[in-house]
Amino acid sequence: MVYNLALHYVQNREEAEEICQDVFVNVHFAKDNFRNEASIKTWIYRITINKSLDYIKAKKRKKRWASVFSLDLFQDGIAVAKDPVHPGIVLEQKEKVQGIFACLNELPPNQKTSIILSKIEQKSIKEIAIIMNISSKSVESHLHRAKKNLNLLLEKK
Repeated sequence: MVYNLALHYVQNREEAEEICQDVFVNVHFAKDNFRNEASIKTWIYRITINKSLDYIKAKKRKKRWASVFSLDLFQDGIAVAKDPVHPGIVLEQKEKVQGIFACLNELPPNQKTSIILSKIEQKSIKEIAIIMNISSKSVESHLHRAKKNLNLLLEKK
């Protein structure tokens, strides 16, 4: 759960693994501070989101850019196909995925988080509201704006 969520933010295996380590170290040292106001899963989701966003901010400050790969479509930078696919199609799919993630990375953090939790992690509005510690209406608003902004960014590419 933690690894996949981090991977959706950074789109790089090594970076997602580093975030995972940070999350579990944080969970270990902060376990006594857990207030049982939400489930432990929600608490860990929130830590993962915060660590992922912090990592992205630090990465931007250092101006290091990582390759954009989705585990669902790519493995070690090589497209994984169930059926034999022409290399041109694989390259085209890779470019589309990179374009989508590039646009996703341009969204404000709350919009990006709401899209990732909704569309990739398949969380309900209520679950997203708990994880993000905002109201359900705010989640709906972030999702609406994120979809609109993502469409605008994709049209520009």
